[in-house]
Amino acid sequence: MEEKINKKRLYTFLGIVFTMSWLLVAVIPLSGNKYGSVISLIILSVLMLIPALSSILTRIITKEGFKNMYLKPRFKKNIKYYLIAYFMTNIFIILGAVVFFIIFPRTLDLNLTTFSESLKNNGITIDAKVIFIAQLAQGILIGPIINIIFTLGEELGWRGYLLQKLSKECSVQKSIIISGIIWGIWHAPIIAMGHNYGTGYVGAPWLGIFAMIVFCVVCGSYLSYLAIKTQSAIPCAIAHSAINAFAGISLCLYKGTPNPFIGPSPTGVIGGSIFILVGIYCYVKAGKINKPFEEELVSNK
Repeated sequence: MEEKINKKRLYTFLGIVFTMSWLLVAVIPLSGNKYGSVISLIILSVLMLIPALSSILTRIITKEGFKNMYLKPRFKKNIKYYLIAYFMTNIFIILGAVVFFIIFPRTLDLNLTTFSESLKNNGITIDAKVIFIAQLAQGILIGPIINIIFTLGEELGWRGYLLQKLSKECSVQKSIIISGIIWGIWHAPIIAMGHNYGTGYVGAPWLGIFAMIVFCVVCGSYLSYLAIKTQSAIPCAIAHSAINAFAGISLCLYKGTPNPFIGPSPTGVIGGSIFILVGIYCYVKAGKINKPFEEELVSNK
C-alpha cells in the first residue's frame, strides 16, 4: 500500500513539474521572444522555482503533508559539508579550467583580448581586467548565495523531493542516476533554444540535450551526496548557486570562440573533468552507505 502511495506521489510530482515547466518555457517562442531576451531571462528565473512549487502542490494533492521538505539547515555536525558547498564548488570549477588550459595552452589569453572585444561590442568601456577581477571576487565570495532563492527552488524539488521518492523505489545509487537524468531532460527545451551550448552545432539540439543530461548526472551526484549527508537541500542550493554564478568565469580567459562541449566551462567534458571525478567519488561513497543511508534519507527526524 505504501509503495503504491509513494509511486503516486512520484508520478504526480513529475507530471506537475514537467507540465508547468515546459508550458512556461513555451511562452518564450509563442510570445515572439528568443533565448537571451529580457522576457526569456525572467521566465527562466521563474522556471527555477517550479520544482519547489511542484513539491508543495504534490504534497497538498496527495495529502502527504510537509514533513521532510529538506528546508531545515541542520548545521550541527554538517558544517564541513556547508564549507565544501560554499568554497570547494568554485575550486572544482577553477581546477577544471586549469586542466583545460594545460591541455590547450594556446587558448589561454591572460590579456583577456576576446573578452575585452566582447565588452567593447556591448558598449562597455571599463577595463576588461577590472571587470574580470570583480567577477572573480564576486563569484568566490557571494556567488554561492547570490542565486540561492532560485537554486533552492530547484533543489527542494530535485534533491528535496524526487531523490527521496526514488530512494524508496530503488537503491540510492540508482536514485542518483535516475534523478540526474530526469533533471537533465527537464532542461531539454531551453537547451534546444541555445542554453549552455548555443545553436547551430552538429547534432543540435540532441547532442546538447545529451551533454546536459550527462552534466546533470555528474553534478547531481555531488549535490545528492550533500543532501543525503546533511538531510537538507540548503547546501545543495549553495553549491548550485556557486555553479551558476561561477561557471562562465573561465570563458573570460579563452582566446577565440570556445567549444562548449569541451570547455573551459564545467559544462564541457574537459572543463568539467574535476566535477566528473567528484561525481564518481560521491556516487561510490553513496553506494557504500547503501540501506542504512536510505533509512536516514527518508526519516522524519
